[in-house]
Amino acid sequence: MKKILSLLLALAMMLGCMAFAEEAAPALTQDVVVLFTSDVHCGIDQGFGYTGLAAVRDSLEAAGNHVLLVDNGDSIQGEPVGTMTTGEAIINLMNAVGYDIAVPGNHEFDYGMDRFLELTEKANFPYISANFNKDGELVFAPYVIKEFDEVQIAFVGITTPKTLTSSTPKYFQDEEGNFIYGFMQDETGEKLYTAVQTAVDDARAEGADYVVVLGHVGNEAECQPWTYADIIANTTGIDVFLDGHSHDTDQVTMINKDGEDVLRAACGTKLAGIGYLRIGADGTLATGLYTWNNDVSAPELLGIENEMTAAVQEATAELDEKLSEVVASSRVDLTIYDPEAKMEDGTPIRIIRNAETNLGDLCADAYRDQSGADIAFVNGGGIRVSIDAGDITLGDILQVHPFGNALCVIEATGQQILDALEWGARSVPGENGGFLQVSGLTYEIHTYIESSAKADENTMFAGVEGEYRVKNVMVGDEPLDPEKTYTLASHNYMLKNGGDGYNMFEGCNLLQDEVMLDNQVLINYITGTLEGVVGEQYENPYGEGRIVAVEEAPAE
Repeated sequence: MKKILSLLLALAMMLGCMAFAEEAAPALTQDVVVLFTSDVHCGIDQGFGYTGLAAVRDSLEAAGNHVLLVDNGDSIQGEPVGTMTTGEAIINLMNAVGYDIAVPGNHEFDYGMDRFLELTEKANFPYISANFNKDGELVFAPYVIKEFDEVQIAFVGITTPKTLTSSTPKYFQDEEGNFIYGFMQDETGEKLYTAVQTAVDDARAEGADYVVVLGHVGNEAECQPWTYADIIANTTGIDVFLDGHSHDTDQVTMINKDGEDVLRAACGTKLAGIGYLRIGADGTLATGLYTWNNDVSAPELLGIENEMTAAVQEATAELDEKLSEVVASSRVDLTIYDPEAKMEDGTPIRIIRNAETNLGDLCADAYRDQSGADIAFVNGGGIRVSIDAGDITLGDILQVHPFGNALCVIEATGQQILDALEWGARSVPGENGGFLQVSGLTYEIHTYIESSAKADENTMFAGVEGEYRVKNVMVGDEPLDPEKTYTLASHNYMLKNGGDGYNMFEGCNLLQDEVMLDNQVLINYITGTLEGVVGEQYENPYGEGRIVAVEEAPAE
């Protein structure tokens, strides 16, 4: 009898342990695949496109997997289809694809805070962020939990604190210029680490079996101490970190604060890659990347058609209609050509690359107006077409700035500004795509002086060896001070990437980082500041006298 009783007790204890184990760690009956996109930047028909993304999702579901679709930010900006609809066309397409969760990237704010929050209301999926806050209160939930087969998977969102300088700062301020929105930014990173750790701990306490971070933080050195490596090294409890922002495709294993492994994965940009996290029924975790590296999109080359095909075609058709929409008018011809001189065969002579024009003034003014900088530069080679007097369509404006460069602001010394002007004027009266149209200053080019600006073996600026041909530079009513620091607005091509050889700005303090596309800068200035009418201020096709060519040496 005692033997039987002992056996029964042992059996009861074993069954109790099995029941406890089953309650503590419920098992998946099939794999969970988390598909993630990042930095789509309106590439709706590039790479896989949204049509290809839907096809991948459907294929995985048909194969017997649970599938979730998430986005790590920077989806609604980057192409005309986003700009022309201030993001709405992309949100509609994301709804149609069936996204489950999204994280705001820095470029989600490019159309203004009110517009972004309005778009989140139109989304059929939640935005999450553990650090985006207003006056210290989180704007969105820090995480969401999804359940499959009684297994709970928490998704924690993180938005880079660099957003304050990589979108337009005024969007995060009140009317008095005080920052009321923030991202738990501080020089040590501790505020962000604490916010993330709190979200992870709360999700675990709520019953999460896995914690997956959806980040828009990246790996760039300028983003320290808020990179994915910084966050992982200073937190615990994260199983996988799915990341965006830096457009990389790295799949790495990192060590967290407790010395435990954390998988980190990214998927590039423009839907050239679709990232995945597979949570196996056996508890294994694996990340990877589906890639499409052809110039022709997957749907077009492979003839893929599904419910997204018509949605994408409708969005592009609406874009074509939107581009023909009249948004402003000009009382004057805005030109890149000499309005009087012609070539022998009657063709116009382009002067935007060696002299001031009214369109050059307009474009430079737009950069200074939208950034609040002291000075603005726009390279003549980035101003492509004239605008005739009369109605101005969105398509007209996009043709002026077609390259997709983005507004940046730096701190630069007067000497660096002088070097830039000298470098841009080195070919005058010949053409140079790097010739600078300006706002906020005036200058003379003494063309009788041979340029002594030198290029290195890579055609980058290497210094000025002789007399400067650029003289009498005035910032407002004051002479340019070589020792003084000024705020300078231009675009990433020149200020960050050394475009046209402008490397004199390397290492400058970056105040605003790619906050708005160049065509959006011009659109906002014309339709907003100028209230939709380009008027008499720009009536002189040769501009306002900001750039004066002096052909002979002044008499002594």
